[in-house]
Amino acid sequence: MGKLLQIRREDTVAVALSPVMAGETVAYSGGSQVTALEDIRQGYKIALQSIAKGQDVVKYGCSIGKATEDIQTGQCVHIHNMKSGLTGHITYEYEPDVRPLPPALPETFQGYRREDGRAAVRNELWIIPGVGCVDDLCMRLAQENQALTRQYGLDGLYAFPHPYGCSQLGEDNQMTRQLLASLVNHPNAGGVLVVSLGCENNIPAEFQEAVKQAAGDSFSPDRVKFLVCQEVEDEMALGADLLEDLARYASRFRREPVPVSELVIGMKCGGSDGLSGVTANPLLGAVGDLVAARGGSTMITETPEMFGAEGMLLPRCVSRQVFDQAMEMLNEYREYFLKHGQPVYGNPAPGNYEGGISSLEDKSCGCVQKGGSAPIVDVIPYGSQIRRKGLTLLAGPGGDLVSATNLTAAGAHMVLFTTGRGTPYSTAAPTVKVATNTPLYEKKTSWMDFNAGVVAEGTSLEQAAWKLYRQILGVAGGEKTKGEQMGYRRIAIFKNGVTV
Repeated sequence: MGKLLQIRREDTVAVALSPVMAGETVAYSGGSQVTALEDIRQGYKIALQSIAKGQDVVKYGCSIGKATEDIQTGQCVHIHNMKSGLTGHITYEYEPDVRPLPPALPETFQGYRREDGRAAVRNELWIIPGVGCVDDLCMRLAQENQALTRQYGLDGLYAFPHPYGCSQLGEDNQMTRQLLASLVNHPNAGGVLVVSLGCENNIPAEFQEAVKQAAGDSFSPDRVKFLVCQEVEDEMALGADLLEDLARYASRFRREPVPVSELVIGMKCGGSDGLSGVTANPLLGAVGDLVAARGGSTMITETPEMFGAEGMLLPRCVSRQVFDQAMEMLNEYREYFLKHGQPVYGNPAPGNYEGGISSLEDKSCGCVQKGGSAPIVDVIPYGSQIRRKGLTLLAGPGGDLVSATNLTAAGAHMVLFTTGRGTPYSTAAPTVKVATNTPLYEKKTSWMDFNAGVVAEGTSLEQAAWKLYRQILGVAGGEKTKGEQMGYRRIAIFKNGVTV
């Protein structure tokens, strides 16, 4: 028998938690019933009442678009009979509805404590290229020096290739430099080797200065070493020596109890389906609230996937200043779309549509569920680092690789990544993959770390949240994610400018 969920009482559609057959009468909220006029796939929407052409389709208590034809009660509602209602810039009055989370008893995880006092969940060596020209060299350095991890008892040695750092101008070049500098400063790296070529637009001396500025007073020449390949005779030999120095330094750190109040979690969704906004994303929001209630920090990004869901986020800004920063972030990204001649509603990918997402508003209202109910304490630019405890909005695009890297560079100790379609991708920080539905979890056991599909099958959101919360404390204490077990580690950088 099919199962439906009406998320809010005012919604004019419900989501099929399991397939509904044509002619089947199914109960939903409050004992009401609806008879399906056609087959409704899992994750797709069914009309709970007649919706006239031009009227709003309401889900999550918000408009997710307009009907493009008259829709009858019991019909499937999808891209064939509705479309986005989004336009350009928005204006939104600050009407605060800030509800602090009730404090919770403190807890700890087994993490690392850096010399500057910051917490970490891994003790790794990282090799960061300043320019794509040295990518292969960096990968070779990582491959040929893996023995250091065993010799010095480290959690891993990784290089993070990327194609940028040269032929970029102005703000685009600065954004690449800032993102990479923030990555170098990530606490999960006990030691970092920064490798430059010598002639790139990301000028080595300026990059080195950016790294030091990102670290501030906590910069340590014992933790970060610089190698400019054109300036030395044998970059492989010198690189190996520098990596051993870094390994020796990093080996000083041991796991110890660290308060959850120092944990930073990045929230990310990718390859969404119709269940993302009712299982996995609300689950991440509930877990984030558990972390924030203990004084910890969470971040959400994917700015274009906030379009249409502003009313669910902006009232939670703790001050008018934070609200204004959020509005500026949203409208800057709208302008980015319009500047390139693209509609602001042009976000959902083919896989999103196939999974039951019908518009950007539909995706956005589900996406922002990852933010839970915590107050929004700050808004920070792409490539910058988290500054305050609580929930932070991080400016950045929605692409999976770029946004997960952005969260890591901002200081996320790990990234919780929901998906209804499945992906093997993992970023530089441990990446916990959360399936929105049980068939995906069972099909891709080598990719997925947690099954949020149980929420659609009767497990309460609270029960699932506590289970995932305990699992992420285990990951923070050293348990490897599926991506880590497979050795999947990659970064990606937002390209926004002229290539010369």
